[in-house]
Amino acid sequence: MGRPLEIDERWRDQIAALLNGMEYGSVQITVHDGKIVQMERTERKRFDANTPSSKAQPDRLAAEKS
Repeated sequence: MGRPLEIDERWRDQIAALLNGMEYGSVQITVHDGKIVQMERTERKRFDANTPSSKAQPDRLAAEKS
C-alpha cells in the first residue's frame, strides 16, 4: 500500500487555479512516490452547430492551415 498523499495549501491553490474558469475539460494530477510532480489542464470548447459564429469556425480554421 502506498503512502498517504499530503496536499498542502500551495497545491490546493494550484489545483483551484487550474479549475478556475473551466467549463468543460479535465485536470490530470500525476503523483510519484506520494508527491505531486505534475499537473495538466485540458480544456474543451463546445460550439452549437446552429449559431452563426460556429458555422464560421471551420472556414477560419481552414484558412489558418493554408
